[in-house]
Amino acid sequence: MNTKDLASKVKFLDQQYREGKATVSDAVFDKLENNLRRIDPKNDYFNQKLVLPSLDNGRPDEFLENLLPDTRLIITPKIDGCAIALQYENGSLIKAISRKGKCVTAALETVKNVPHTISTKATLHVRGELFGPALEPARSQRLAAGLLRKAAPDGKGLAFCAFQILNGELNYFSSLGVLQKLGFEIPASEHTDPSGVEMYRQFWKEGKLFSSYPTDGIVLSVNSRKLQKQLENKYSTCPRWQYAIKD
Repeated sequence: MNTKDLASKVKFLDQQYREGKATVSDAVFDKLENNLRRIDPKNDYFNQKLVLPSLDNGRPDEFLENLLPDTRLIITPKIDGCAIALQYENGSLIKAISRKGKCVTAALETVKNVPHTISTKATLHVRGELFGPALEPARSQRLAAGLLRKAAPDGKGLAFCAFQILNGELNYFSSLGVLQKLGFEIPASEHTDPSGVEMYRQFWKEGKLFSSYPTDGIVLSVNSRKLQKQLENKYSTCPRWQYAIKD
């Protein structure tokens, strides 16, 4: 199979999966996608594919020990809702997917603070969280999940908070600024280095940090895009430069 045919097949199978019509196993698809990445890593498929990575949440000590003492970290709330990725083309929202890859565009279009159009014509992939403001974490998550299941969705009572440009090259803090200028709600944030993480963790546990959000933890993000790239693993579902602390 030549590269063009392989790319077409991978794209077709990916679309089937997102529509809930998968015809091959995850293992078979991953093998085909990895073969395409090996043969043609700059194929348009990888530039256009909307992917929603998971957050690493194993042992925070291991994550922090791999960073230099002066590494700049951005701390944001871990909002309890449903993770969503949005895709914009030529300034218009064309797709939204859930964590499992399900197309939920119709549902997100009913959420009041999700921009239907933005001022940039470039392809933009945005990761964020659909949640219920001013609700307890569990209720926030249930309300968000309920919207994604509805045949006739209504986003009343829900909001979207944008956390990341998935296909950008700016550092983390600058990317939040770009998202805000484009009309997205962005999270409150704090800056620290590895030595300050435990202090902010305690602040969160005591209800002194991010108390206006329905949270079940905090998220640490490496600010430097150069360092992010060094820590990234393209064959992993986790970015390796972000870490969720849940307790």
